[in-house]
Amino acid sequence: MSVAARSEERFSALCRANARSLLGFALRRAARPEDAADVVAETMLVAWRRIDEVPQGDAARLWLFGVARRVLANSRRSIRRRDRLGERLRQDVRRLVDPDVAASVIASVALRQALAALPADDRELLQLTAWEGLVPQEIATVLEVSPVAVRSRLHRARARLREQLEGQDLPHPPTPGHEHRGERPLVRKTGDDR
Repeated sequence: MSVAARSEERFSALCRANARSLLGFALRRAARPEDAADVVAETMLVAWRRIDEVPQGDAARLWLFGVARRVLANSRRSIRRRDRLGERLRQDVRRLVDPDVAASVIASVALRQALAALPADDRELLQLTAWEGLVPQEIATVLEVSPVAVRSRLHRARARLREQLEGQDLPHPPTPGHEHRGERPLVRKTGDDR
């Protein structure tokens, strides 16, 4: 019989003789039954990898209990580390997130709905100015029209967007210029269409 075959046979015998008592050991110590099954699996993996170090006879059972005990301790440490990390992340998120996120989401949804209700040409003009940060001269180049036409169309598009947003009970005015890369607002005061 080859060395590999003898190792396999020894491991199989070790599992048959000790799996039940090892599972009981783990079940009495683990937080959940599925954790106990993981402990047994990990313990048997260690036994397989170190089959030549596993003592003979009854000492093997005690050796396996020792391994299972270390596996459980490592598992508990991992859970504690994960819980501490999760708590730190939750605290960081609470510090970083705007306390009025809901209001911002409502305003963003209202703005997107108002934009969707506009004609496609108006939407394109407003998005080029607000989201892409283009000035009328640059928009004129993109659309292949005169800057004067862009200013006039932009003025009318902003007026139509203001009409769409009027009467909506928004928590605060939308700030769509920051939803994408651009810095310019979609809605400006009348006469401010430079």
